[in-house]
Amino acid sequence: MMSMKVTIYTDGAARGNPEGPGGYGTILQYTDSKGQLHEREYSAGFKKTTNNRMELMAAIVGLEALKRPCLVDLVSDSKYLTEAFNEHWIDNWQRKGWKTSTNKPVKNIDLWRRLLKAGEPHKISFIWIKGHDGHPENERCDKLATSAADGDGLLDDSVAEVL
Repeated sequence: MMSMKVTIYTDGAARGNPEGPGGYGTILQYTDSKGQLHEREYSAGFKKTTNNRMELMAAIVGLEALKRPCLVDLVSDSKYLTEAFNEHWIDNWQRKGWKTSTNKPVKNIDLWRRLLKAGEPHKISFIWIKGHDGHPENERCDKLATSAADGDGLLDDSVAEVL
């Protein structure tokens, strides 16, 4: 039963894309039965990654944080993420054995698969918003992502295709 409505705001950032450090920022919001707003923030930085990988990680982390099936509005300024679902690219990629319309291998397959698994229990609406346009949660996610990318203790992005 999908009882809880959750909004997940996401953003990814990379410095020197595609060979530099990057980070993601995620804000999870829901209102409890008493009408009280609850919020959690997540972020992490990586040594060498891409902006697209960080956009996907932001969504993954938000979905993986959910403890039970939810109705989710996933809000992102990444058309790469939102259009993959809204334009059914992901369905076509899977049908074609993870190949693009030009028959090239889909990039970031590891994260797309992880995102699909994280999303399985939920009903998700992918909502695109214009980035850097004054949206408060998007601006906060951007700050979380860039601060993580610029911070200490950066993680390794284990996929060789980004190196």
